[in-house]
Amino acid sequence: MGPKEFIPVEEARSIIASKAKTLPPVILPIEKTLGLTLAEDVYAALDIPAFDQSSMDGYAICLGDISDTLPLQGVIPAGSVQQVELIKKHAMRIFTGAPLPLGADTVLMQEKVSAGPAHIRIENRQIEKGTFVRPRGSEIKKGELLLQKGACLSAPLLGLLASIGLPKVSIYPSPVTTIIATGKELQNPGNALGFGQVYESNVYFLSAALRQCFAPEIQILYAGDELTIVQKNLALALETSDLVLLTGGVSVGDYDFVRRAADLNGIECQFHKVRQKPGMPFYFGTKGNQLIFGLPGNPASVITCFYEYVLPAIGLIMQESGLNRLSDAILKEDFRKVEGLTQFLKGKVENGIVTILPAQESFRLRSFAQANCLVCLDEQRLQYEKAEKVTIRLLPV
Repeated sequence: MGPKEFIPVEEARSIIASKAKTLPPVILPIEKTLGLTLAEDVYAALDIPAFDQSSMDGYAICLGDISDTLPLQGVIPAGSVQQVELIKKHAMRIFTGAPLPLGADTVLMQEKVSAGPAHIRIENRQIEKGTFVRPRGSEIKKGELLLQKGACLSAPLLGLLASIGLPKVSIYPSPVTTIIATGKELQNPGNALGFGQVYESNVYFLSAALRQCFAPEIQILYAGDELTIVQKNLALALETSDLVLLTGGVSVGDYDFVRRAADLNGIECQFHKVRQKPGMPFYFGTKGNQLIFGLPGNPASVITCFYEYVLPAIGLIMQESGLNRLSDAILKEDFRKVEGLTQFLKGKVENGIVTILPAQESFRLRSFAQANCLVCLDEQRLQYEKAEKVTIRLLPV
């Protein structure tokens, strides 16, 4: 069966989801795993704390030996590496985080005693055994399931992994990605524009959006409007990349070479056009488990197609469900959409109510400065009413 053209949005989404395979797990140092997903259960290799520990600056005692006055035996600072034994009917000066001496079971808060150079006097003997002591394993016990496979590694969770002495962990990696910009009219910011040129913005958006979703390995290539260069750069990208994003050149004009270059590189076209606005000329192909997206050239179309299709695919590759953020909202005003197409509109949602913003044309970026969501209006509908519930895609902030 040949590639599909002018397919509905839901079919395009389904095809992409069926082809987006999770990358094999890799082991990385924990400092490089922020935002990534665990590929295995993590069990504690030791008790935390690994010893009975003082939770307060004060005096370590054995409650059974308590009397009004106790001689001082010495001092145990935090970080002490020597195991000390408490002499019966004595007290030891101790600090927060320090190991409790053998024979001690309670810490007296320093504010609750009168201390001299060689003795302490206990002012109030209403004390419970175990006060201000963190027993060994009270936080985490050796062999305990600490984190389950599928957990997204936040900053606090990285701290938790470090606290059990784990230097590396198995995670689902982010895809190695190549961006290929086509179009001889493109000029990089900072250079003067010649007649007929426009500043390149798609590469800047895609690079930033990819880094925002934890895909730091990004190669950027420029291909102009020559089939041989597009073909060569695409072949180069396929040597190393899990994901290839091309911008421009996906329509059927004389200088639109993405489809032909993909065919020449042995890429299987899954679909080419989608019944949507913006972004109707939208290519998706595969080569093995590699995903190749041909995005339109208009900036707003690139942004829309990235968030609607590419980002959810990255979520499947990385086993990160948080990248596909769909929700519902109430429409603030009536809206009449284009007929026969799914329409993605820049919107702003506040307190569950969404406003469709002006300047929706595919070449206009300015309204994305106010947008925090895309409003998805169904292909089969024409008129939407005020206060109606609609589906929105929340944009990353």
